[in-house]
Amino acid sequence: MTDRAPVGTLAGWTAAPFTADGITHDVHRRGSGPGVVLIPEVPGMTPEVLGLAEHLVDAGFEVAVPSPFGEPGAPATVGAILRVLPRLCVASEFRAFATDARRPFSDWLRALAADLADRTPGPGVGVIGMCFTGGFALAAAVDGSVLAAVLSQPATPFPVGRRRAAAVPLSTAELDAVTGRAARGEVCAMGLRFSEDRSVPRQRFDGLRRRLGAAFEVVELDSSPGNPGGFSRTAHSVLTGEVREREGHPALAARERVVAFLRERLVVAD
Repeated sequence: MTDRAPVGTLAGWTAAPFTADGITHDVHRRGSGPGVVLIPEVPGMTPEVLGLAEHLVDAGFEVAVPSPFGEPGAPATVGAILRVLPRLCVASEFRAFATDARRPFSDWLRALAADLADRTPGPGVGVIGMCFTGGFALAAAVDGSVLAAVLSQPATPFPVGRRRAAAVPLSTAELDAVTGRAARGEVCAMGLRFSEDRSVPRQRFDGLRRRLGAAFEVVELDSSPGNPGGFSRTAHSVLTGEVREREGHPALAARERVVAFLRERLVVAD
């Protein structure tokens, strides 16, 4: 039991560069079992992100954590965020403000997911994105190797204006492809957010629910004043910073639902 978010370290992780479509990022790998790609949130592979990664390894997955920004293992200080975020906002690889746009990082991520699927057992892989990278998990699901996409507090495109508030970082063609796969039962997605999180407008999930129907599961944690979980109105990081390993804790329950969701999609029953 703890009053702080679970953390991890780089110990035991093997890092190597992965190149696709002219883009190269280091990828840290560990574990055995069905594959899961865990894309870090800003400012990068923080101890809290590694804590989630280690939990997934302990749950029986082989986890690949790409490092597209930030310093692996460094804490999420204000300085680290200020060094990383401005560069991401203008990077053509991510296109943080664009709507209906194809993003180079999405192509690279799909290649990584396909590579992980070739290396691991099971019918396919899962992808988890968080905050800045949340919606990229759904973009990865264009590839047939991705069977489960988890969008935790997906904050891009940054919700400046009504159109961006409802958008996800996919082009129309990519979203159509994912919608088709969902309709055929080939992929399912899960979205997680706090109820008062202005960086992740509720309309974003409403739109995805209309497109994906029963293939999109929403987990919304109450962060309104006086909420039973004790979350502040600025609560944001559902699977990392807000998790407390206490029985009955809502963010802990959300993390366990994600693990169960991945098992449902990626583990072949005996």
